[in-house]
Amino acid sequence: MTTATALSGRRADGEGSVQVRMDAVKIEHAKVFAVYGKGGIGKSTTSSNLSVAFSKLGKRVLQIGCDPKHDSTFTLTKTLVPTVIDVLEGVDFHSEELRVEDFVYEGYNGVMCVEAGGPPAGTGCGGYVVGQTVKLLKEHHLLEDTDVVIFDVLGDVVCGGFAAPLQHADRALIVTANDFDSIFAMNRIVAAILAKSKNYKVRIGGVVANRSSESDQIDRFNSTVGLKTMASFPDLDIIRRSRLKKRTLFEMETSPELEAVQDEYLRLAAGLWAGSDPLVVEPMKDREIFDLLGFD
Repeated sequence: MTTATALSGRRADGEGSVQVRMDAVKIEHAKVFAVYGKGGIGKSTTSSNLSVAFSKLGKRVLQIGCDPKHDSTFTLTKTLVPTVIDVLEGVDFHSEELRVEDFVYEGYNGVMCVEAGGPPAGTGCGGYVVGQTVKLLKEHHLLEDTDVVIFDVLGDVVCGGFAAPLQHADRALIVTANDFDSIFAMNRIVAAILAKSKNYKVRIGGVVANRSSESDQIDRFNSTVGLKTMASFPDLDIIRRSRLKKRTLFEMETSPELEAVQDEYLRLAAGLWAGSDPLVVEPMKDREIFDLLGFD
């Protein structure tokens, strides 16, 4: 342990664990948000439409997909773009040979899109991929001309690697549905955010309720641990169809229910840009969640 670490009473990030240590590359000029939640809960839909909402407010937006599936920006670009790892492999990891257009793609309404990708299954660390992506963006001075960065992060994995975007974020958002499994995952993500907040500026921003006509379970959990819901989106078929049509919700045929969803995204973006005090949250033990939500 270094003298500075000993004096601060903190462990260096990664000390005492098997997580990867990251290069100290900082995002300095943009507001950074990391979107987490249970696998399949709609993080990419949430991230992409939130990116568009920020762009509608006149912000310069960069969305970074952090999933080997590399479909975070699919509705923005209308295609599966090559990942950072793909293009680095193509130049034998000599990043100086890459051009911006090799890994950054312009999506709907000017949202800039990057897919970090992931290491081959069973090898490497997702944190390395995130670190290399941010490093590459900074080398090409792309972060200096950006107002908002959104990390869309793989599932509810909270290992050191996939928690890496929390090292760059100002606020973390958790997408959940009104069901036990989603809320259980949310509780684990809360613990990961709090762990990172000991050494980094990231704080919990709040909850996005997705695919939920009711919110009684979310509300019960939130009131118990200190979370709050920032936005709520119902389970509408037009949201499902937007993915099939390779469109964001801001490009779909208009209707009163869709306009309400668009307005909710714009309200969420405006609230995030304005900023808020970080939440003071205390995650629950696994057994406590079962007692709270798992039984009648």
